[in-house]
Amino acid sequence: MKYTRPIRRDWLCRRLARRTCYGHGDLVYSKSGISDQRHGKGFIAILKVLIADDHPLIRIGLVEALTADSDTAAEQVGSIPELRATLASTDHDVLVLDLNMPGGNIEVIPEIRRQYPKLAILVLSTLPEQPAGVKAILAGANGYLNKGSAPEQLVAAVHEVAKGQRYVSHALGAALAEYLFRSQTESSPHETLSAREHTVLVKIAEGLTTAEIAQQLNLSPKTVGTYRARLLEKMGISTTAELTRYVIENGLAERPAR
Repeated sequence: MKYTRPIRRDWLCRRLARRTCYGHGDLVYSKSGISDQRHGKGFIAILKVLIADDHPLIRIGLVEALTADSDTAAEQVGSIPELRATLASTDHDVLVLDLNMPGGNIEVIPEIRRQYPKLAILVLSTLPEQPAGVKAILAGANGYLNKGSAPEQLVAAVHEVAKGQRYVSHALGAALAEYLFRSQTESSPHETLSAREHTVLVKIAEGLTTAEIAQQLNLSPKTVGTYRARLLEKMGISTTAELTRYVIENGLAERPAR
């Protein structure tokens, strides 16, 4: 389908109301408009957002919040494998990513950054900005937002990272400042861990067995055991109970969705 002349926006709003989909040649559809990706005269520029979260109700809420703005179209996925497949088949401007999906961890960010360097990544999580937000930024995310934030903040964050900027909330800015200060003085035990060790740490504290962690991270049980022994040694902790208490006290564990 090709249009050879500008199309009136009010006509499009009536014809395309409540549609949210992507890509038909040079044309992109959203809830209230149509866009020529070449930004021709008379067309509406559409911001394409991919939402990755394993909770359907949260995804629906995010889609509603983002597509209330007529210049935004949203697509949603509910797992890491689905995320990888969708990124490989469809172009997007912004990825809103919950790292706590099954199979998800901080290492997903540099993986996506390497494969799609132009894609803006906004991490959305229930974890506090310190340390989760700091780790996300250091891993290559363009921004970090707590799930307790207002919908207006989400919309503002998505548009900010879409412009190639960093989105840093007041809470994240304070966390980054604290991180920089502490990195120049002394580090907390968990800050000495590698990204993989940190992931295993949180999984152990969540009560998962070695076999369950191995399955989720696609590792062998022996490798998970090696990571466990290494992180316990680095942190000076000898039991799982101590480790779990440390994770809770330092806000490293994901809070269950409500």
